[in-house]
Amino acid sequence: MFLNINPANGIAIYDQVVRQVKFAVAQGAVKPGNLVPSVREMARELAINPNTVARAYQQLQSDGVLESVRGMGLEVAADAVKQCKSERQKLVQDRIRQALVEAKQSGLDVGELKQIVEKLVASVYRDGR
Repeated sequence: MFLNINPANGIAIYDQVVRQVKFAVAQGAVKPGNLVPSVREMARELAINPNTVARAYQQLQSDGVLESVRGMGLEVAADAVKQCKSERQKLVQDRIRQALVEAKQSGLDVGELKQIVEKLVASVYRDGR
């Protein structure tokens, strides 16, 4: 599993692990029934403390994304894709709402905002960034 952890971005490392695992599940990069790396493997791969990975895995289990398989480890839960897609959509909606509120507070009118959004959407979907 390839996660990109950035200790300098202001988001707790365990939260980055949780979010990125959920996004990977939502995108289909990690499928239901797939085992996730052990705590030690993931910690080594990401060069982070095993306790941080354990905390993230506990959160993912609590959220119903991962479930324990006796003698095997943790696997992605059968219904995790739907849940992760829903959470991802809500997160994106919240971020867009924040940006819209900020745009309104800065005095942008709806027409200007639509132009900005159209340019950004075209750029992101054309260039992929």
